[in-house]
Amino acid sequence: MAEDTGTKPLAPRDLRVSDDEREHVIGVLQKAIGRGLLDLDEFTERTDVALAASTRGELNRVLADIPGLVNHEIPVPDGAIRRTGPRLELTAKYSSLVRRGAWIVPPELVVRTKYGSTKLDFSEAQIGGSVVYVELDCKWGSVEVVIPEHASIDLNAITDLKYTSLHDRTGADGRAGSPRLVFSGRVHGGSLSIRYPRRVLRF
Repeated sequence: MAEDTGTKPLAPRDLRVSDDEREHVIGVLQKAIGRGLLDLDEFTERTDVALAASTRGELNRVLADIPGLVNHEIPVPDGAIRRTGPRLELTAKYSSLVRRGAWIVPPELVVRTKYGSTKLDFSEAQIGGSVVYVELDCKWGSVEVVIPEHASIDLNAITDLKYTSLHDRTGADGRAGSPRLVFSGRVHGGSLSIRYPRRVLRF
């Protein structure tokens, strides 16, 4: 009979962090400076805390008041934001991935594609909450995102763009709006474009 040692499993915030996780968080802080969310003194102070952090809970504290990253528990190297709640994972390989019309969008969406185009049209989607977290893991293909005209976006946590062009044609990054689409993750070898629905001229 196995002996019960009384050891309790660690909570996610108590897990130890790696150098990659520390570097990821510092990259997010650098983006926060560029958006005017932090001044140089705050950046220096938080960078020191991040470099000295031993656990994910300690590392998370330096991001707690930055828009788009409130309450996230587990920062990970590729820029993903992990949260609790309903989650939908969409995957495609060597084929296109399209979501449009009145599709149901949960609070958290994960998109993993390789060698194919991706189109996420939120303009007519059924979005239950005011914030949707979209984690991208897309390689060698274009990603097109269509958002409602009253929506806003946050690109703060997309920290890994490689051989990729980013085109935000909405100007909604960091602006007030609902729903708010918070993007994270990585896009390698392709393009990421964000736009409003095309207007149909009626005569």
